[in-house]
Amino acid sequence: MGLTNNDILKKLRVAHKLRDTDIVDICGLVDFKVTKSELGAFFRKEDHPKYMECGDQILRNFLNGLVIHLRGPMPKKGEESSDKK
Repeated sequence: MGLTNNDILKKLRVAHKLRDTDIVDICGLVDFKVTKSELGAFFRKEDHPKYMECGDQILRNFLNGLVIHLRGPMPKKGEESSDKK
């Protein structure tokens, strides 16, 4: 059995020591709205009645937001990044 999207989201949350509010903010960086109650449903056990499967779109947007959160936004074309001086 491979990892599910829920497993990946859980592992990233633990590895980066993120709280629910951090994940909501990270998704907001890519203009993707997710609520704390939705996140709670993703982090429940599979046999729980309120468990919800994390879809590809949610995980994709979270990962894109996490890149921005960790690296910063991409510089626009024609601009040099502050690292290259």
